Amino acid sequence: MTLHFRALAAQAAEDSAISAQEILALRRAAWPDGKIDPEEAEAIFILNDQIAEPTREWSDFFIEALVEFVVNTAAPKGHISVENARWLIERVSHDGKVGSLTELELLVRVLEKAESAPDGLRVFVLQQIEREVLTGEGPTRCGGELQAGVISAAECTLIRRTIFASGGDRPAGVSRREAEMLFRLKDATLGADNAPAWERLFVQGVGNYLQGWNGAKGLTRERAAELEAFMNDRGSHIGKFFGRMARTDVSSFAQALRDVGFGRKQPERDVFAEAAQDHAVTDTESTWLQARIDANNEVDALDQALLRFLAEA
Repeated sequence: MTLHFRALAAQAAEDSAISAQEILALRRAAWPDGKIDPEEAEAIFILNDQIAEPTREWSDFFIEALVEFVVNTAAPKGHISVENARWLIERVSHDGKVGSLTELELLVRVLEKAESAPDGLRVFVLQQIEREVLTGEGPTRCGGELQAGVISAAECTLIRRTIFASGGDRPAGVSRREAEMLFRLKDATLGADNAPAWERLFVQGVGNYLQGWNGAKGLTRERAAELEAFMNDRGSHIGKFFGRMARTDVSSFAQALRDVGFGRKQPERDVFAEAAQDHAVTDTESTWLQARIDANNEVDALDQALLRFLAEA
């Protein structure tokens, strides 16, 4: 952290406020090399805790800077480390709860930006939203709406963004754990004045789990690190391979490829049949679904909407 950044942060903390000019100065001091270091990230969090009335400019800077730190600091970039995820959860937790909508937005934005993230981070975010729905208290309620057992439009948006975020246990798709959370929220809010977006979110979320493409797996952080190390290894076999290729007669090289199978017509794959099979609801999933529907001893309106969706699909 530069002395200039430290001085700017100390002055803003002393005033419990920060101007647009000071935010611009912090931005320039923090990103001369395009990186946020751990000391700067910690200072930004401390400053956020001390600003009495955060402005839109400050919230934008806070989120942008910390997303960059959490997602891209540890190699390989784009894959959140366990240490960074743990640090983020500890910094936003106030007695186990997220204290502000800005911090909740930061968590969701991190998952959207990352290519992969530890399971605990996505679970933590969804636990926060589920608690707010069940208790009626939390940052999505703007500090005033205390009605429990109701799902707001803000909560629908955050849930949708989180369960379909790329950084999670089933990237860009809904996992069983998340589908079970949707069912818990459905049962806890039956008959409530929920946001109009809730039924569509429930149906699409559970439907995505049941009919999701099972082969769509994200690249893990460990595998990404292996690939990055391989590509950075100048002495790897791939470099030697291309070196030999450059010294080989083109016709001889083409014949060598044909000898090992390249260029031969491969058996045609029925990709539509594969997709249909992958999207089909299995017996195990059907048993799971029946148990979820039976949990409240009725086939309610949202259950019916889900069953119609599955039948049409």
